[in-house]
Amino acid sequence: MARLFPNSFAAPAKIARADGVYLTDTTGKKYMDASGGAIAVSLGHNDSDIIDALDAQERSVAYASRSVFTSQSLEDYAAELGTVLPMESPYIFTVSGGSEGVETAFKMARAYHVARGEDSRHKIISRRGEYHGATRGALDATDRPTYDRLYRPWLGQTARLPAYFEYRCEVPTHPQGCDDYHVAALEELIAREGAETIAAFVFEPVTGATTGVACATQSYWLRAQEICRRNGILLIADEVMCGHGRTGEWFACDHWDIRPDLLVAGKAASSAYWPLGFVAVAESVGRVIHESGLFVHGFTHSQSVVGAAVGLAVLKKMKQLDLVTASATKGKFFADALTATFGDHPNVGDIRALGLFAAVEIVADKESKTPFPRSAYVVEGIQQRALEHGVYVYTSVGMADGTNGEIILMGPAFIATEEELGEMASRLGRAIGTELLA
Repeated sequence: MARLFPNSFAAPAKIARADGVYLTDTTGKKYMDASGGAIAVSLGHNDSDIIDALDAQERSVAYASRSVFTSQSLEDYAAELGTVLPMESPYIFTVSGGSEGVETAFKMARAYHVARGEDSRHKIISRRGEYHGATRGALDATDRPTYDRLYRPWLGQTARLPAYFEYRCEVPTHPQGCDDYHVAALEELIAREGAETIAAFVFEPVTGATTGVACATQSYWLRAQEICRRNGILLIADEVMCGHGRTGEWFACDHWDIRPDLLVAGKAASSAYWPLGFVAVAESVGRVIHESGLFVHGFTHSQSVVGAAVGLAVLKKMKQLDLVTASATKGKFFADALTATFGDHPNVGDIRALGLFAAVEIVADKESKTPFPRSAYVVEGIQQRALEHGVYVYTSVGMADGTNGEIILMGPAFIATEEELGEMASRLGRAIGTELLA
């Protein structure tokens, strides 16, 4: 008899229904969804407006190949996206999720350079401590040793920069000179690899599943953008986890005036009501790719009419309820609640938050920032106790040295009330406990 492939540290509860910020399993136990699954459910569960839009599109046209047909939902979605993206008159290519989006962006970057007669440009720059997906090209750019260990013989087209990670900064003179250090690292890498070999620099403006809500400064980004543009290197912003209002701006790039050539999004693009991601391409880049005819690419569900209808409904709901502002204001409340509840705990090394996106780093020793040994599975234990206390949180490991280091990631729905956000913090506090975790 066939069975689902196991995918959990502990036996998972069987989900039965969901509504608002709550999940209910088949035993009737309710859980507050403090992380929107994998930081994806931005509008909460069981939103009738989104479900109605999905149903209406399914009943008119459920599927039509974009190689032959367009649709009103796709045209309208692209137009609406263009009003909130940090680039002028972008081209939109929708896919089924973040990894597909990153793969697509890499192929677009390659096609752009070849169309311009620069066939030697094929390498990608990425930073340590960032996650860009699990497909082959995206995995090459990802810095997760536990993810790529088996597949390294297939990889090797990525050149790495140091992580820009304030809490665990590697700059010897920290906190002075950090921007200079990272700018110098970028210039040195380009000189070493040769600008003529580099296609793009992919980055998370706010990190997600690796270092957890770490971000660089505006001064760094202004200088990094100038260096890349001077050297003909495209900028690819990976906003799969941090985009669509999660950080209190429509896109995290807006915090630092980053203007990428390509932007990849997913997760909250559909609030997880449909597998949806997209690549937005600046007009100057997209036009070259399109006119060259070199970009031969697509998936069965690329440019899905239903996905576009769902994405459009999400955008309209976010505008109607001003949920980007809500993410910013409620995010400050949530960060304060987390800090007040367990900020003084001896094993809470750092609480990082921007909008309704928060990370709690768990350490064995607060003063030295020493992580627990990975073999102790500390963060998995906290997650299990959190479920017992009726709250779901997302966890990640490896941010200290690639193996050790543990964080709890949270991304509640923008519709959560302050009372619900406070209760999420309280339940997580009880899960962490008052005693030393060691």
